[in-house]
Amino acid sequence: MKHFSLQPFPEYPDCTLIAYLHDKSPELQITSRRTVIVCPGGGYAFLSAREAEPIALSFLSQGFNVFILRYSICENAANCRPLIQACKTVKFLREHAEEYDVDPRYVFINGYSAGGHLSASCGTMFDLPEIRAAVGCEDNDLHRPTGTVLGYPVIASNHYGHAGSFNLLCGSAEATAEDRAYYSVDKHVNAKTAPAFIWHTAEDGLVPVQNSLVYAHALADNGISFELHVYPYGPHGLALCNKETSYSQPVLERPECERWILDAGRWMMNM
Repeated sequence: MKHFSLQPFPEYPDCTLIAYLHDKSPELQITSRRTVIVCPGGGYAFLSAREAEPIALSFLSQGFNVFILRYSICENAANCRPLIQACKTVKFLREHAEEYDVDPRYVFINGYSAGGHLSASCGTMFDLPEIRAAVGCEDNDLHRPTGTVLGYPVIASNHYGHAGSFNLLCGSAEATAEDRAYYSVDKHVNAKTAPAFIWHTAEDGLVPVQNSLVYAHALADNGISFELHVYPYGPHGLALCNKETSYSQPVLERPECERWILDAGRWMMNM
């Protein structure tokens, strides 16, 4: 395995990519691999370690090359900086596909909670003129992910939304409902939105399951392919749902939810 970090965007010194790549093997005869960009959650206030390397290694074991995106947070989360960084990362991996053994046809983005919001935004809001201009993709879709894998994502800016995330995205706790609605991902779904794999629990008390349901509804209304799993039990932030990511909290060990990452891998491999 090749493991290294890089800062590909000088204009965003707080944005880092951490790579987990398969070594090339003449015996395997695999010249490029489907690739996943992992976006940890943390309400745009921090980046959860539980939703970073353990996730990356799980996807690596399924045959993917993986990059963890450490995006801008706190006051640096305003003005669409994380979204621009996510879109630039998709574009960067396609433009450097040969260097990093990436199959440019299959570049997915995966996130949890606020990282799920970022991933869903990348799969939807990439099409906004201001995002295209910021990324340098006015006349192509190099920055559009092949698909999005969303774990208990923040989606809506209404009363089901995670207020702290939208406060940081808007740069103010006093932002208007109209300002917040700009970051409500379900409002931006259209015929070009990327397909999605979504999982959530009905019991999530921090980011209610209605976030995933409203996004799935918008995808269905626009004819976008998706797979949705809603598990009945489990709190917010399950990550891998096992002991490795439970940080000694048994409530975060939910064997009945644990299969989500294999289902997500199957979904990405079957695209």
